Amino acid sequence: MAKKNFETALARLEQIARELEEGNLSLESSLQKFDEGMKLVQYCSQKLDESQKQIDILLNKNGTLTPLTPLPFEEEAEQADENS
Repeated sequence: MAKKNFETALARLEQIARELEEGNLSLESSLQKFDEGMKLVQYCSQKLDESQKQIDILLNKNGTLTPLTPLPFEEEAEQADENS
């Protein structure tokens, strides 16, 4: 995967799910795909949590928008994920 972002990670996860559902992989290949899929699930979940936190910051308790600049995602975490 080139540069990992939520959309590419989700697309890869969907591809892995299709490959596993087809049932044409060996046990070892299936386990490798499953492991990769679990890492992608963790990555996507983290990105969704970060997005939710940004939304929470933008919305105050009355449900109206608060003019704040978006917080940058942690680039160090993305680089660490890419290297694993």
